[in-house]
Order: sequence, then structure tokens, then C-alpha cells
Amino acid sequence: MMEKKKYELEFYGGKLVGLLPLIIMVAFAIYFFGFAGVYDTTALALGGVVALMLSSFLAKKMKSFWGAAISGMADELGNTVALILFIVGVFGKMMTRGHIAQGFIWIGAELHIGPSVICAFAFIITAIIATSTGTSIGTTLTMVPILLPVGAIMGANVVMVAGAILSGALFGDSIGPVSDVTIASSQTQKYKSGNLPDISGVVKSRLKYSLTAAAFTIVFFLFFGGKGTGIDPAESMKIMQEYSDPKGLLMMIPMVVLLAVAFKTRNIFIAGTVGTVVGAIVGIISGIMIPADILLVKDGAMSGFIIDGITNMIGTVAAVYMIVAIIGILKACGMMDSLVSVLSGKKEESSMATEMKISFGTALTSLLIGTMNGPACLMFGPIADEVGQKAKLHPYRRANLIACFSTTLPALSPVSSVYIILAMGGITATIKDYDFIDSISPMQLPMGMFFCLAFPLVFIVSMITGWGREYEGPNDTVVKKREDAI
Repeated sequence: MMEKKKYELEFYGGKLVGLLPLIIMVAFAIYFFGFAGVYDTTALALGGVVALMLSSFLAKKMKSFWGAAISGMADELGNTVALILFIVGVFGKMMTRGHIAQGFIWIGAELHIGPSVICAFAFIITAIIATSTGTSIGTTLTMVPILLPVGAIMGANVVMVAGAILSGALFGDSIGPVSDVTIASSQTQKYKSGNLPDISGVVKSRLKYSLTAAAFTIVFFLFFGGKGTGIDPAESMKIMQEYSDPKGLLMMIPMVVLLAVAFKTRNIFIAGTVGTVVGAIVGIISGIMIPADILLVKDGAMSGFIIDGITNMIGTVAAVYMIVAIIGILKACGMMDSLVSVLSGKKEESSMATEMKISFGTALTSLLIGTMNGPACLMFGPIADEVGQKAKLHPYRRANLIACFSTTLPALSPVSSVYIILAMGGITATIKDYDFIDSISPMQLPMGMFFCLAFPLVFIVSMITGWGREYEGPNDTVVKKREDAI
């Protein structure tokens, strides 16, 4: 008879109580993001702290409880993700200061883009900027007040313009090498050797899915975008000229450098550092920035993209540490093993069945916490890692599924998606400034967020047909066929 495994952490009421910290944290997320109107990852960290404190009273040995939490925080996963977030946070803020958005607006003004292509143009611009900066929410809030009035003036359907902005932002979030989604989805997956997959390799493997979905998205917007009411062309040019700056296109240089270094070294720390230094040099030489835009200390206060990038990530990093602390507790009490056992099933199952479980488990996790997709990847990622390893799925494949389903379908919920809620705030403010823009309701926005449908559909077809499916071979190698394929 097989001896029952004994775990170091025990709860009054059994190991099922080990889920309580996660449940409490999710409850806080639902309250803050769904009802209280607080859209800040610091609120998620707050929920994590409270969840840990309350749950500790149910542990038979509180010392073991906190030891498990600390063990989770000391794990390579949390520390790696936290440091990456700080590095890429600085890079993202530098790109924003460098007026990259204004550079693409200048292109639009020069090309005199018409209503039939403005939505596709909005999607492409936003996608490039979000990929460059790694922030979907920041990109959305930046581009709504710029592109929405331009789209309305050029006769485009403003619901589709707003949907194109959100689609482009979420495309960048899913594929950007400096995105928290890319980082969290890849760094939660391990090889059997214990090594972590390189982020550049994950991005490269994801391109065929993302670009396929993007192509369908562009075609959709070309057909359905140009059906709004036209406004005075003179007003259109005035707005575009106000927000255009051709120098902003120079900031594509650090983005290209970052990607080249990332693919060459397979190290995001090196790539982020080199990209930031190159970007600062380009910004200063071109006159886009002054030294004070990098860092300025005056009257006891700091400003500049370095401190802004760090400050912007503090809430997210705090949330990361709370999540990995909870993961440490789930492991120490045996709940993680139980969850993996339930998801894996008693019998050997097909690769497609495992992928479906990973995909929709991720989507449900993301939906429960208001589509905070980076934290969702961290929450469900370790479970997907265990389940996926049993099916011998390659870490790249697992990471791609997590990134797709944490970012897309949950974002379509008009009552809980942080993306729709925040976008509506920007849309409402923009409509007040430009009364010629037709009103938009949150129930309409999902109709224009076509990428959020196209991307998961591409992966569902991929899961059914096996397109792009790869397995882990000996010594972290990639193999096309699973040895015990069903």
C-alpha cells in the first residue's frame, strides 16, 4: 500500500482550507475592480496581505504557515518576475516620454487616412506602441483621446475605433517582450530540468498565432470600420497636427535594439538594459528628451522616466509577491498537488484535452480577478506547469496558451473587465471634450474588440488540429511527437 504523503503545513478543516488565501484575494479583486472602481494592482497586493493574515489563524502551526509563505516569496519565480518588471517598467516609460505614439499619428496625418482604414490603422498603431512599451492599459488611456476624435472626424464607426484601440493594446500585451503577460506566462513554466524558458524564444514561438489573429483583425476592421458620421476635415487635421511628432518614430530604434539583443542573448535583463540606454541616447541627441526627462532631483523630489518606471511597477511587484506567497502555501499544504491531480485526471488524456484545461482554467482565473492578466498568469501558471509537464507539452506551448486566454476572452466582459472599465473612463472624458463623437456604452465595446475573439479562435483551431504543438524532449529540446501520444 502506497504511503500517504505528509505535508509540512496543516489546516484545521483539512488541506481544502489552503485555498482560502486565494479565495480571499480573488474576493478583494472582484470588489476593487468590479464594484469599488479601484483599478490598481496595489489593491490586489492589499487583498493578498489581508488574505494571508486572516488565513494564518486557521493553520495548526502559524509558524509553518508563514514559513511556507516566505518560501514561496523566496522562490526564483517571484524574484525573477519582480526584477524583470522593474527593468521593463523603466524601458516602457522611456518609450512613452519619447513620443512614439505621436510619431505614428504623424504618419496618419501625412497619409491622409480615410474612414475605411482608420480602424485598421488605429489597431496597428496601438499594437506597435503596446508591444514597445509593454503596457496595455497605459497605451489604451494614451490613445483613446488621440485616436477617437480623429476616427470620428474621418467618418469611422467610433465603437470600432475604440475596439481597435483595445484590440491593439491587448495584442501588444500578449506578444510584447517587455509585457507582464509575456514575462509571467513564460517564467511560470519550467523544463523538467528546472530551467526556465527564455522570453525571446517564447515570443518567437508565439508570433505565428498572434500575427495570424492580427491579420484577421485588420481585415475585419477594414470591412466594418468606416460606417460612422463624417466631420469637418479641417477639424480633423487640427487634432492630428496637435498630436503628431515625426521625431517620435526615432524611438523605434531602441525597440529594434531591444528585440535584436533579446533574440541574440535570450536574456531580457540584458536586452532591457541595452534598449533603455540606446533609447536615452537617441532621445537626447534627437532633442525629443532633455537630461531631466531621464532623472531629475529637485526640492527633495525625483522625476523622470527612471523613477516613473519603477514607481509604476511597485504595485504590480507587491501583488506578484503576494501571489507567490499564496502559491507557497498551496504547495506546503498539499493543495497544489490535489489541484494538479484533479486537472490531470486519473487516466492518460490527449494533448488537446490538457491544452483545453490549461486554456479555460487560465481564462476563468483572469475573469475572476477583473482581467488583471499578468497576475492571472502568475496564479494559474504553476498549475498549468504541473499539468502540462505530465502531458509533456513544451514550456513554449504552455506559455502561449496562458498568455492568450488570460488576455482575450475575459477582457470582453463589460461588467468586470478592467480594460473596458478604464477605456470607458477615457472615452467619456474624450466625448466631453469633443461633442461630435457619438456616445458609446460598455455593452457596445466588446463588438469592436475583434482581436479578443480572433486570438483564442486561432488557438482553438491549433488545439484541435495540432498546429504548432510541440513537446519537451531530453535536455530541454523540442520534439514534434509525444512518445505516449494518444
